[in-house]
Amino acid sequence: MKALIFAAGKGTRLKPFTDHHPKALAKVNGIPLLERNINYLKSFGITDFVINVHHFGDQIVEFLKKNNNFNCNIEISDEANELLETGGGLIFARRFLDHGEDFLIMNADILTEINITDLVKYHKKIKDFATLAVSDRESSRKLLFNDELVLRGWLNVQTGEQRLAEFNKGFKALAFSGVHCINPIIFNKIKRTGKFSIMEEYLDIMQTEHIHGFVHDSILVDVGRPESVIEAEKHFK
Repeated sequence: MKALIFAAGKGTRLKPFTDHHPKALAKVNGIPLLERNINYLKSFGITDFVINVHHFGDQIVEFLKKNNNFNCNIEISDEANELLETGGGLIFARRFLDHGEDFLIMNADILTEINITDLVKYHKKIKDFATLAVSDRESSRKLLFNDELVLRGWLNVQTGEQRLAEFNKGFKALAFSGVHCINPIIFNKIKRTGKFSIMEEYLDIMQTEHIHGFVHDSILVDVGRPESVIEAEKHFK
């Protein structure tokens, strides 16, 4: 299985580090996030990667070169001209991913111990075109699922704003974990072009299609702020 790692973002919450570096090279206990996530996915047998770059992308390319691509096959989806966000980044990387095989997407600034083998098995069993790893944890935005763990909405916890596919019948609110398993048929479902969030597409597609959540209770740290680096260093040695 191939994995797309989103490493293009500007990482403004991680300033001042990201004034001069890409957030994917921020270190937790001396090891860059990108290196940690390549090795994490390698532990589940994944050795084919696509990495999208934009903000100080040349530093990521140089870092991979210096480390011999961590003995993996790595292709670079270079968004040098424009940062395309998660949805636009996925479409831009289509040429590397649309080969009939399911693939994984992971955000470079997430550190987790989700069992990828279990996620992939679940994804293949339910035969959806997108399966989202989610967990019951604090988050300002949550996804809403019915009893069958089918995506039915989105909630802004702070403002109470909701986007729903149907009346909220006591849906379970779970936080997205930044890891998803995708069937390439999704490329035929996505309507937007240019710069957009993949979550916007999921919330449109849920009106007519099934997108399932894969619930995990594994540790997960979104390393988006300097204080979250300190939190991550407690769990990831």
